[in-house]
Amino acid sequence: MKHVRLLALTEALPQASLALAETESFHPDDRPPTETQLSALPGRAYRDLYSQAHTRLDKITRLIPIEPPTAIGQIRVVDVDELGALNDWLGKRWEEASSYEEDLRRLDDQERLVREQQAALQNFAHLNIDLGMLRSKTRFLDIYVGMVPRENLRRLEGAVGLAGYLLHSYMQLGDITHVVILGPTGEKESKLGPVLAAAGFQSLPIPEELDREPAELQRDLDAKRHSIAEQRQALRATLEAWAAPYRDQLLDARHTLMLAEPLVALDPSLRSAGHLAHLAGWVPARAVKALRQRLSESLNGAFELTVRNPRPEERLLVPTVPVKSRWLTPFAMLVNQYGIPAYGEVDPTPLFALTFLLMFGSMFGDVGQGAVIAGAAWWFRGKLGRFWPFGLMAGLASIGFGFLYGSIFGYEHVLPALWMSPLSDPLLMLSIALGWGVVFLTVACLLAIYNRLAIRNWPDAVFGHHGVVNLVFYLALIAGSLQLSQGKGFGVMPMVLIVLSLGALAAHSWRHQKAPVGEKILVVFIETLETVIGYVSNTLSFLRVAAFSLNHVALSIAVFTLAGMMGTFGHILTVILGNVFVLVLEGGIVMIQVMRLQYYEGFSRYFSGDGHAFAPIRFRRGLS
Repeated sequence: MKHVRLLALTEALPQASLALAETESFHPDDRPPTETQLSALPGRAYRDLYSQAHTRLDKITRLIPIEPPTAIGQIRVVDVDELGALNDWLGKRWEEASSYEEDLRRLDDQERLVREQQAALQNFAHLNIDLGMLRSKTRFLDIYVGMVPRENLRRLEGAVGLAGYLLHSYMQLGDITHVVILGPTGEKESKLGPVLAAAGFQSLPIPEELDREPAELQRDLDAKRHSIAEQRQALRATLEAWAAPYRDQLLDARHTLMLAEPLVALDPSLRSAGHLAHLAGWVPARAVKALRQRLSESLNGAFELTVRNPRPEERLLVPTVPVKSRWLTPFAMLVNQYGIPAYGEVDPTPLFALTFLLMFGSMFGDVGQGAVIAGAAWWFRGKLGRFWPFGLMAGLASIGFGFLYGSIFGYEHVLPALWMSPLSDPLLMLSIALGWGVVFLTVACLLAIYNRLAIRNWPDAVFGHHGVVNLVFYLALIAGSLQLSQGKGFGVMPMVLIVLSLGALAAHSWRHQKAPVGEKILVVFIETLETVIGYVSNTLSFLRVAAFSLNHVALSIAVFTLAGMMGTFGHILTVILGNVFVLVLEGGIVMIQVMRLQYYEGFSRYFSGDGHAFAPIRFRRGLS
């Protein structure tokens, strides 16, 4: 990435902005220039006109949908006079269209009120009496309308009977019963409240507008909704007739604003002094030559473009260019959920994609189930968008390991295994998983060291978490443990390296602690112990890779055992439902476990994720 500085004539800024948008390689740098004389802010009037025109067109197109252009079309400079004339024209059109919007909003409000009344009426639909009578209090009769849990109905009926009241159940919806309770007014009314509360009684207020029989009210409300629909249809027709002469002009207005937008997007980065304007930004190194050539064609050479490398203190300001590969894009989306790589960091996307597919395939190896995943991703690629290659590759990884395991829809004797079934040698699977964990954590530490060296952070590269000293300790621990498992003893050299590395870490921590001696001893001891326990537990976490590969086979055996107890039809149905269960439940769990290993065991070691994405100036199709 290169930092570029453009000096051009202020009047040439519109042409410059179009050139930058065409190349799609310029990420603005909003910092003010060091020259204090370049302090004026050009283009503010232009931006204000654009914002007002954009808002007006957006309001109009909410009433009259217009398809966004599929191509940029003719590229030309939109000057401030043209933008002002367009803004005035859109203002007049909006004054005319706003009356239609108000009428549509009024109809929406009326329809919303009718829907609310119909929803309230549903609570009383089975009552065949005037609802106004239920709402009004009488001198001699108390009336309660409400809901009560069905399980409490009997108890409530007995309790209100003892109080001299009657209970009528008029509607049942699930576990809720709608009831009417009535009885004489008097002293017993005060005793009824606690009884109703104990039974979970919820009162249903009757709105004032519901003052007739429910059936009659329902007919009136249906008629109102029908009338509102007719009015809306007529209003839409009138609106379409009004809009017909303006559609082409509105399309032209959208195109004009699309051409004006690049200069507006650059506004926070623009500075000027008289006729001279300053603009700075970030450009990929490979795109600098094309950018210079395009500016030369657009500005006829009347500009100065200086290019330099980013300074060390600017590292966090430099944007990161996202992955362009179609197949890596879905994995980049998952990486970005953790964070965006900072400039100078190794982009973890390729490594993430490779290790994700290897772990998912090994934990969920089955030819048939993998084919279902891949086929579903392909079938629903329209709905999945850019994410569908992820499902396709995950399915292919599952298919690949399914051939190694000799498994197809759980059947292990149909295909010859190219290697073996996981249950044939569980100890070997566990050993491979541990070895995979060691390789994974070692690579993660090496990436952490490289990322720190890239920014010249030497102390953290050597003594920091997962730095060189940590890696020496970890590899020595693994080497000693491997010798111990072979009956050769832990070994002198691994022990010496472990003691020296832990001692170096303790000394480094002690030197940087600013606390009383006792507290320093405690902190150093805890940090050293955490290093030992952390690496051991992190390595053991990878046993889940083998555990889920074994669990996948065990679940299939359980499904076939259950299917063997059924008849022919029951056997087939059980196998199908069992595979669906494995695909949905275990597939989801395996996905979560792989993501957990990637995020916690991998990214937490070497990936800061505190960068920001490269967002160049470009032409947008339509408005948003």
